[in-house]
Amino acid sequence: MAENADKITPATLYPNHVSSSKLTNGLCHQTEQNGTQLLGKEPWWKAGVFYQVYPASFMDSNGDGWGDIPGLISKLDYLSDLGVDCVWLSPVFDSPQADMGYDVRDYQAIYAPYGTAEDVDRLTEECHRRGMKLILDLVVNHTSVEHAWFQESRSSKTSPKRDWYIWKPARYNSQGERIPPTNWRGYFACPTWTWDEETQEYYLHLYAPDQPDLNWENPDCRDAIYKETMRFWLDRGVDGFRIDTVNKYSKRTEYQDAPVTDPRWESQPAPEMWCNGPRIHEFIHEMNEKALAPYQAVSVGELSNMAGPADVLPYVGAARRELDMVFEFSMIRLGTGGGFGPKYIYQPYTLPTLKRHVARFQTFIEGTDGWTTVFCENHDNGRAVSRFGDSGSGAELWRASARTLALWQATLTGTLFLYQGQEIGMVNMPAAWGIEEYKDVESRNFYADASASGDRDRVDKTMHGLRILARDHSRIPFQWDGEARNAGFSDADETWMRVHDGYRDINVKKQTGDPASVLEFWRRLLKIRKKYPDVFVHGVFRSLRDEDLQRYVYVKESKLDVNGKPGTKRRALVVMNWSKEVQEPENVNEVLGCSAESAHFLVSTTDGCRERAQLDAALEPWEGRIYTNFQP
Repeated sequence: MAENADKITPATLYPNHVSSSKLTNGLCHQTEQNGTQLLGKEPWWKAGVFYQVYPASFMDSNGDGWGDIPGLISKLDYLSDLGVDCVWLSPVFDSPQADMGYDVRDYQAIYAPYGTAEDVDRLTEECHRRGMKLILDLVVNHTSVEHAWFQESRSSKTSPKRDWYIWKPARYNSQGERIPPTNWRGYFACPTWTWDEETQEYYLHLYAPDQPDLNWENPDCRDAIYKETMRFWLDRGVDGFRIDTVNKYSKRTEYQDAPVTDPRWESQPAPEMWCNGPRIHEFIHEMNEKALAPYQAVSVGELSNMAGPADVLPYVGAARRELDMVFEFSMIRLGTGGGFGPKYIYQPYTLPTLKRHVARFQTFIEGTDGWTTVFCENHDNGRAVSRFGDSGSGAELWRASARTLALWQATLTGTLFLYQGQEIGMVNMPAAWGIEEYKDVESRNFYADASASGDRDRVDKTMHGLRILARDHSRIPFQWDGEARNAGFSDADETWMRVHDGYRDINVKKQTGDPASVLEFWRRLLKIRKKYPDVFVHGVFRSLRDEDLQRYVYVKESKLDVNGKPGTKRRALVVMNWSKEVQEPENVNEVLGCSAESAHFLVSTTDGCRERAQLDAALEPWEGRIYTNFQP
């Protein structure tokens, strides 16, 4: 038996159970037994399924090797059939593409290979026609150096827009050599300051030198952001934004050096100087009041470098009127060596570590008016089945682990976000591919930094980490058809990124209609999640077997009563085997606190359905199951 396998009873399972009066979150009383009709106060986005599209790699409609908006429109029926409620479109604004669109040249124009502003209008209309919504990626911590605002800002020290960016004079060392205003090191393995010869000052950029930071301290700059970026697109009908780097708008304005924590570099990691700064909540509240709230626009912020749940909650408390929800990254960053120098020196971890991170951000909203999100993939990370599952031990374990990861995600509390290809179990780029196939600025910079050290071991470890964690893995072309050229993504002779060698085995066409496939399992799970939102979207999360190295077990408890009768809350037990070995079953009836006749099997990740007689059967490798104390 694994650790922490003491006898479990309902009394020990819920020693600090929070009453329904405290767990409101706006959730109203049950009016149907299955919990699907929840009246009144809940906004659509809480139970909604969001799907992130990385446009360069989703679908190419014109054969130039680059995905585009018309290509996405052609696949909206696929997303609707999957169960998607809202499409999140990663950056499509006009850009020099130094960082794949996260360096915006013009917020009101679209990068030509993606299409036009009118294509976005059509995309909005087509989403709405199918009952889906559309949110855009809002990048307003920084712009491109080619943006008109920055061009004017750097034109003269007396420019009216000079203070729209952060400019500082040089310092000089004891040898009289010019040095940057601070010793800060940024996110792409480079210093945060770049010298401008024309005006003889440095400008700040937390990311690449091509991405100068906007100065949110300037009220005119903020008003331009609200009017020219947000309200411009909201007036055209989009439904909200995923807001990039949302907790970095307020910097510590004393601009002091960071402590030297890595003597190898002159520049030093300094996130404490720019994350969660002194005016951050003021700025975000103003953004909500001036741009989001008047349109009832949904907002989800990217929140990095957080100390813990207590620091996250102020961003998502409904009464504070800042953001609807945020992405918190402690779980998805597992395996990384930190955000700066050793980021891609892989750090092994255990399943209990993952469980602890998940539990913290499943439970931190209890008794509050806050909300949380559920995700394990996005455009900035390796593929989930290659990181958390088993994509390297053959097709059966790949499929089994991909389905179990789906079960995990679909049963967690909060708003669910899927990333393109997650629903078919797309995997990381082949290990045999060299650094030349990695196109991302971050991957290349970290590899170059390791190479410049002259330390062969560091280079090898960095490349090993990139093969697991690099952002490139999520950006290779989507795999639509195993029999078509370029996996059905494009008819081009050459695509912007190489198509995965394994696309003939993993693709939409092969999985469609196959009840054993990852895709069809996702479709089934999303229907279950929407049928029982009181349990899976809004339910209280209680972790079990916290120290078990192979099994991941938790209970989800609704605020609603079984069969509408007071006394017993509706519960679901989620049991997953996160290993290649057969595992002992759970005592389902005991954990759910019900008689042998009233425990019900809901779903298993194995092919076919398990009958009642198999409730106590051992867990097969990478198998997951859901049981309930109510009749499904």
